[in-house]
Amino acid sequence: MAPLLSISQLRKTFGDRLAVSVEQLDVDYGDFVVLLGPNCAGKTTMLMLLTGLLHPDAGDIVVMGHNIRCDEASALRHIRVVFQQPSIDLDLSVTRNLMFHALLHGLPRRTARTEISLRIQQFGLLERADNPVRALSGGNRRRLELARALLHRPKLLIFDEATSGLDHETRMSLLGATRALARAEQVGVIWATHLLDEVDEAARIVVLINGRVRFDGFARSLLNAPESDLVGAYAQLLQRG
Repeated sequence: MAPLLSISQLRKTFGDRLAVSVEQLDVDYGDFVVLLGPNCAGKTTMLMLLTGLLHPDAGDIVVMGHNIRCDEASALRHIRVVFQQPSIDLDLSVTRNLMFHALLHGLPRRTARTEISLRIQQFGLLERADNPVRALSGGNRRRLELARALLHRPKLLIFDEATSGLDHETRMSLLGATRALARAEQVGVIWATHLLDEVDEAARIVVLINGRVRFDGFARSLLNAPESDLVGAYAQLLQRG
């Protein structure tokens, strides 16, 4: 079976500067991929290419058989993103935020009610369902955004530094919930971060440096990278962490 996401010969430049150059990167159903890299590594550009906010100079991004270059609407239909900056209405309640989003994107009202009820319970927001979002903690706001992203049952979820600003316990809780979701619903997840405590030994890691994939494998393999290489520097930090 073809992978959920297939990236091949992808290239993006800004003037003379190479932003992204990826020969091949696949994400399968149920995969949880940590996209790791320093500032200016190309992570944000990569995610913007995956979500259609930027167009590549060359190469292909195929989502469930749909190539973004020639069938963008069909490809993007299967993707949802949780951005670093929150994008929810602080004055609406949890339920009204979800209903507004569902109806805005064409979900039938009956289906929307069913999905909202499911996701509110799944992410522990039942007791907060009628509260305005501004009354929620940062962690619960992120859980709401995850619930919202799942209303249309996408197959690929992208997190762009989504735990930034949250305390360690809340970050680990959100990370665990997302990993469980990937396994249970066979959703592919790309989790972009610079925080090494969000990487465990069993994680699949893609290290992006200067726009290029320098490592794609499991954390336990990364620990054997040469110390002189920047990838090896990540390995050393993971060992200490």
